[in-house]
Amino acid sequence: MIKRVARLFVIKNRWEAMAVIYALGLGAVDRGMRYLDIYPGFGGWLMFTACTAAVFMAGARLMEFTRKDNGFKRRKSDFPPKPGQMLGKIPN
Repeated sequence: MIKRVARLFVIKNRWEAMAVIYALGLGAVDRGMRYLDIYPGFGGWLMFTACTAAVFMAGARLMEFTRKDNGFKRRKSDFPPKPGQMLGKIPN
């Protein structure tokens, strides 16, 4: 029975990840606004930024984990050029 309930809390696709990121973002902004009330000025803005930055980092990680290829796919430009391969375009 515990396993059946635990399956409800597994993020299976990107849509669910985005919904979780949205909820985290709402909570972070609310918490940041409370920090601005408690600590007016630079300290409050610093705490507000820390709250939202944590959501950006967690959101990036969630989106990375829900990719179909698990993050192993890379762009062609990330790899070094092969021997004999020309870099850039040849001018006319």
